[in-house]
Amino acid sequence: GQTGLSISYDTPTAQLMAERMQVTLPLAVMAMGLTVALALALGIYAASQQNKAGDVGVMTLSQLGLALPNFWLAILLILLFAVHLEWVSAGGFPGWSEDDGGGVMEGIKALLLPAMALAAVQTAILTRVTRSAVLDTLREDFVRTARAKGLSRRQVLWGHVLRNAMIPVLTVMGLQFGNLITSAIVIENVFVLPGIGRLIFQAIANRDLIVVRDVVMLLAALVILINFCIDVLYAWIDPRLKAGHAG
Repeated sequence: GQTGLSISYDTPTAQLMAERMQVTLPLAVMAMGLTVALALALGIYAASQQNKAGDVGVMTLSQLGLALPNFWLAILLILLFAVHLEWVSAGGFPGWSEDDGGGVMEGIKALLLPAMALAAVQTAILTRVTRSAVLDTLREDFVRTARAKGLSRRQVLWGHVLRNAMIPVLTVMGLQFGNLITSAIVIENVFVLPGIGRLIFQAIANRDLIVVRDVVMLLAALVILINFCIDVLYAWIDPRLKAGHAG
């Protein structure tokens, strides 16, 4: 748990990482929020429209999302929203404090395009996983029982199927959130964000091995913590796990 002193910055690595995580962590949370909102909606819709035009359209979009490199999508977003429409800046981060010329809204605005670029590929993956999990659950006996009781298809999907299909979806979500934190190096460099990814990139360029070591250990610890939280959520999502533990 002991951190070192950066050679190139002459600053404790713990201080450097704490400053940079103020950018990377909100970026990962925003990207994950976009991913979950879009993927659950699209995955459930595709499953409910199996083999129909809606299902084919969603699967085509997801395949396109898997094929697009996120750094290329980031450049397109900059060209559209920053250069042509001039709605946001092309890069940089103003900070969370109004004293630094930024603020909460300005910070969120600066992270919106990077979050969209990061979320594109993850949304495509999670959409396909959600669709597959929902289709498997729709074949269960309790779904037929719920429909026989008079519940509408929408009520069955959102009230019964989704929760029972969340185990594989949660597994992928945990892996994705860890991946969003650890793979932000390229996106943070495209948007010139002072995050943990840019820190490790600069440390490698400067051969500052102490910073590289401590950042890698921090990222590994975060991945372990996220997967632990996902394991805890399993018991909340699936009551059968609680019953098995009690037994």
